[in-house]
Parts: sequence; C-alpha cells; structure tokens
Amino acid sequence: MKTKKELKEEYKQMKIPMGVFQIKNIVNNKVLIDNSIDMESKWNRHKMELKFGNHWNGSFQKDWNEYGEENFVFEVLSELKKKEVDNINYNKELKTLQQMVTKELNTESIYK
Repeated sequence: MKTKKELKEEYKQMKIPMGVFQIKNIVNNKVLIDNSIDMESKWNRHKMELKFGNHWNGSFQKDWNEYGEENFVFEVLSELKKKEVDNINYNKELKTLQQMVTKELNTESIYK
C-alpha cells in the first residue's frame, strides 16, 4: 500500500490539462470562452448545467436548447503547463491567459 507522501507525489505527476478552452456552436459559430485547472471537469460541468437548463449564460443556454448538444464542440485554445515552483496562482495565470486569447478573437462571436 502506498504512503500518503507517495500518493501526493503521484498526484503531482499527473498530467491534468489546464488552460483556456471554447465551447463552439457549429451552427452560428458563436463561442463561450472559459478556463480551468481541469478543463475536462469544467467541460462536464458546463454540459450538466446546460442539460438541466440552468447555465449562467442565458443566450448560450437558449442556443443549446435550440440547436442541441450535437451542435456544440469543445476546443482547447491554449494550454498552460504546470511549473516546478509550488507557489504559483494558476487561477490568476489562467484568467490572464483567457483575457489574452479573448482579445485575439472576434468579440462579436463570443457569448456574453
């Protein structure tokens, strides 16, 4: 059986992708931009909120209801690599990265 220290080290070595992503409506090309230290979990959270009809973004929810899940795709826009230093605020880094990525995109195509 592994020790707590071994389990902690094993967890640190896991490659959970973090970064900025978009959920794109392939019918009208509008996108929802978001970020997370665990992009896959955040994508699942968005899907659950949308399926239950209580997503925080009303226009995104409306389009999801109208066009259906099959017309939305998840796409990674920029990935952030974990650094060896322990005292990094990844949430702050991701917010900055999201702002940079959003500036590069056509803001008219972003769900607000």
